[in-house]
This record gives sequence, structure tokens and C-alpha cells, in this order.
Amino acid sequence: MSSKTRGRPDFLLLFVTVFLVGFGLIMIFSASSSIAIIKHNSPWHYVMKQGVFALIGLFVMLIFMCIPYTWWKKATPVLLILSIITLVLVLFAGNDINGARRWFVLGGINLQPAEFAKLSIILYMANLVSRKGENIRNFRRGLLPILAVVGLVLLLVMKQPDFGTVLILFFIALTILVVGGVDLRHLFLLSLILIPIFVYLAVSQSYRLQRITTFLNPMSNPQSSDYQLIQSLYALGHGGLSGTGLGGSIQKLFYLPEAHTDFIFAVIGEELGFIGTSLLMFVFFIFIWRGYTTAIRCDDSFGLLLGVGIVMMIFIQIVLNIGGVTGCLPITGLPLPLVSYGGSSLILCLASTGILLNISRYNSYRRQEKD
Repeated sequence: MSSKTRGRPDFLLLFVTVFLVGFGLIMIFSASSSIAIIKHNSPWHYVMKQGVFALIGLFVMLIFMCIPYTWWKKATPVLLILSIITLVLVLFAGNDINGARRWFVLGGINLQPAEFAKLSIILYMANLVSRKGENIRNFRRGLLPILAVVGLVLLLVMKQPDFGTVLILFFIALTILVVGGVDLRHLFLLSLILIPIFVYLAVSQSYRLQRITTFLNPMSNPQSSDYQLIQSLYALGHGGLSGTGLGGSIQKLFYLPEAHTDFIFAVIGEELGFIGTSLLMFVFFIFIWRGYTTAIRCDDSFGLLLGVGIVMMIFIQIVLNIGGVTGCLPITGLPLPLVSYGGSSLILCLASTGILLNISRYNSYRRQEKD
């Protein structure tokens, strides 16, 4: 597949991505300026750091948009091994924050290996499932080797612990396997084993159990475990239909924890109201729609599975974040893709979008050829 066969990228997907990043920077400044003054003597601290990550991420996205997506087949083994190594190292040399070892701190910047493990798992599974073809329906030769590698990565992420990322990786793997043609009977039998394990993991730690009880009864402990969700719901309710106006949030003023990270959707709801959050979800819908369209139009099984895995990674994170902030799902501590503060998440999403855009370039060429 030579560079001469590349067409134009999906400009709507590109525009929506850049819009979400820009919108995120505006909302991060609005949500973080007050706390940034207290902690760092500058209202620009968090948005400037995110701006640097955004520039790096956009640059990576443009590079990946120009790299033929088939090249990633060659890089998959190296990326997977590096991901596993970093997931092991972070357990011993990572920075401990609130009892979790998920980050390397380099020059004051937190890097989260589990974020980049998402993309390496997508690449690994898309490559292996596409190569196995019909053999994927054979449990021993097709499914078992994949489950062994994915299971290892899930175990390492769970040791950090990071249950939210485990859920994302699980849904990514499940989606790629189903689209790749795995025998559904095998998945059903596996689910009989995995569901009890997930239930145990969800209730084995007190803070996870508290998140579930908060979800079931958000007013049971308003000064402790339920505090964050209650403040989030106050913010969304205060915003009403049209919001308090940009910068007008009250809950971000030291009432709502993690206002510029996991709970930025609540600040958006308070300042821009139901109309603003509805428009944001519509933009996310366009992103997912164009990404999904890009994936299913690819006549190469590797490109199709790769695209579907990337779209699922971003989609499930959107659902879990907004569901947690609004009380529709238990809180998972996951950021809102492309919008929340967080360098690792932003760079991963933009790099993955760059791969999607490259797939769309070859789809564009094929459509032009048919015309």
C-alpha cells in the first residue's frame, strides 16, 4: 500500500477532534483557575500544562495520520512488550497517589502506562484476530493465546489498582473478538467465569464498594462517600436549561473535587446548562459516528478491527465518565476523552484518532477509485 494510494482524511472527524480539544482547554481553565491560584499562584497553571499536552498530541495525531495503518502490524509486538514492561515497572517505581501506583513522574509530568496499554492491546488483538481468520473460532488455537495476553495485561492494571481501565480493556477485547468472528458459545462460557470475578473485584475493596452503594443510594452518606456525586448533581441542577454562563460555576469553587479532571462534565453542565451538555454529547456522537463509519468502510480486516477497537475505547470511556458524573453509573474515576485535564489520556486519544484518520484516507482513495 504506497503513499500514492492515500486519499483525503475524514475532515469532519478531524474538525470535531480539534474542536473537542479546544473546548476542553476552555473548560479546564474555567474549572481549574480558582484552585490553580491557591495551589500554584497562577490561574493558568493547569490549562498551560494541558495546552502543552494538546500541542504534543495534535502533532502526534498528524504524524500518525500520515503513517499507513498497515505499518502498525510490524510495530505491534514491540509496543505490546514495552507496554507490559512499563506496567510491571510502575508497580515498583511508580508514584503512589492515594494508594494507587499508576503514574511515572518525569519532570513534574505524570505519565500513565495503562493509558498507552489500551492502544497496544487494540493493535495486538486487531493484528492477531485478523491473521487467524476462521481459526479464531477454535478455542485452543485461536482464542486461548489472545486471552492469555489480555489476561496478563488486565492483571497488571488491576494490581495498580485501576478498575476503570480494566473495564475499558475488557470491553475493547470483547468488541474486537465479536467483530472478529469468535464463537459466541466460547464467550458465553467465559462470561460465566468472568462475571463472578468482576463482581468480587468490585466489592473486594472498600472504596469500590462505596462507589456502588453511592450509585444505589446517593444520599446515604452526603458528607463522605457520596459527597462528590452530590456536588456533581448540584452543579448539573444549578445549571438548569441554559447554565450560569462561562466561568459562572459555583461548585468548582472548592465544593466539587476533581472539577477539571473526572468531573469536568458537571462544570460544563453548570455553566452551559442542559443545552450545552446536549450539544457536547451531539459532538461526541459525530465523533463516534465518523469513527465507526471509517472502521466499517475498511475492506481490510486488520483496519476494520483496529478502527472498531479505537472507537470502542473512546466510546466506553465517554459513557462511563458521563454516567458516573450524572449518577447513572457507578463512578469509575475515568476522564472525559479529549476534554478532561490529563496528558496521558489526551495524547492517547489524539494518537488513536490519527490512526483512524489514516484509515479514512485509504477509504477515501478507494471511494474515489470506484467513482
